[in-house]
Amino acid sequence: MAESNFVDYVKICCRSGKGGRGSMHMHRAKYIPNGGPDGGDGGRGGHVYLRGNHNYWTLLHLRYERHVFAGHGGNGGQSRSTGAKGEDRYIDVPCGTVAYNAETGEYLCDVTEDGQVVMLLRGGRGGLGNWNFRTSTNQAPRFAQPGEPMQEMTVVLELKLLADVGLVGFPNVGKSTLLSVVSKAHPKIANYHFTTLYPNLGVVYVDEGVSFVMADIPGIIEGASEGAGLGHDFLRHIDRCRLLVHLVDVSGSEGRDPVEDFDAINAELREYSPELAERPQIVVGNKCDLLGDERENIDRLREHVEELGYQFFEMSAVSHQGTRELVKECAHRLSELPPISSYEADYVKPEPKVDTSGELTIEKFDDMWLVEGPWLQRLVATVNFGDYESRMYFDRVLREAGVFKRMEEMGVRDGDTVSMYDLMFEYQD
Repeated sequence: MAESNFVDYVKICCRSGKGGRGSMHMHRAKYIPNGGPDGGDGGRGGHVYLRGNHNYWTLLHLRYERHVFAGHGGNGGQSRSTGAKGEDRYIDVPCGTVAYNAETGEYLCDVTEDGQVVMLLRGGRGGLGNWNFRTSTNQAPRFAQPGEPMQEMTVVLELKLLADVGLVGFPNVGKSTLLSVVSKAHPKIANYHFTTLYPNLGVVYVDEGVSFVMADIPGIIEGASEGAGLGHDFLRHIDRCRLLVHLVDVSGSEGRDPVEDFDAINAELREYSPELAERPQIVVGNKCDLLGDERENIDRLREHVEELGYQFFEMSAVSHQGTRELVKECAHRLSELPPISSYEADYVKPEPKVDTSGELTIEKFDDMWLVEGPWLQRLVATVNFGDYESRMYFDRVLREAGVFKRMEEMGVRDGDTVSMYDLMFEYQD
């Protein structure tokens, strides 16, 4: 069987760029023997973004792009020259794409609009050059900061189609036929189960200025909520549909009972997502042209669904009987329903915890103290120093980690300058 062009799940290893190193350079020029420090800052590393693009409707273009790496920042230079910024990388995805952290399952973002840009990974900040560390007592600092390291993450991209109306029902009940009749879509149609192996979208034009998007979802079977048949692979594509059109075969051509079929599909929807089971639904008894004078099946189905509060239509997609009335009712119902909402994540991000067990280096240069370490770098990057509570939190973490105690043992004094990456302050006991 030929490989499908519809891809709705990919896993990509992403990496931002590391920041460039600050320069430790002393100015040298003729007739200027003591020019002082002029080392420039390193450039920031490149970011990694997701970007919505309406020209894509599948993740096929990302199937073989398993690695996305942003550029590294350039090192600082003399004459206070700042290093070049690392090249940013953009991952174009169709609207309706949800991103997760592959290792933790953490929900990251939901791209729903064309041109929407979301940062996945931030590039490392460039290190400060020695020009930044001049003080009144140290006019020639001979040290500079390294750049921040890069970030890495394996990202799962999952496409959830953005459609107004989703067609649901057992295999071979006429969903693809209906889509081909009411829109310009050309799904594969045949008289056997699972003819449709991937979702199809079609724009239904009702009247002047009135239209909606309809999605033909592969047939659902009992056990689909647990992965049976095409299971979870395509049930997620109706998550965002504002209205469901539930097609039931009332002809009895396959020996199934339409009432049992209707209840079985709704049970699967309820099992997969209770919220989805409460979605507005129109029930359609299809293949009425095959009934003849035998109307027992359709009458029982009508009575059953109307008792449950659903609207019922008789239709024959093949002969176009009732299709016009159905799309008009869909358009009317959609006009009263709220727009498609963004995906709401079930994942609740935990409170950040600072691991202070890593290595920390403390060096003294005259009255300048340089404190560096991987965990400290991460901490500085996440603290808002314009907020009093954030500053107190930062101070508390450093004291609990024993940083100030180590500095006191090494002889730090009040008024000494302390440098922690982009943060510089006077030490106060």
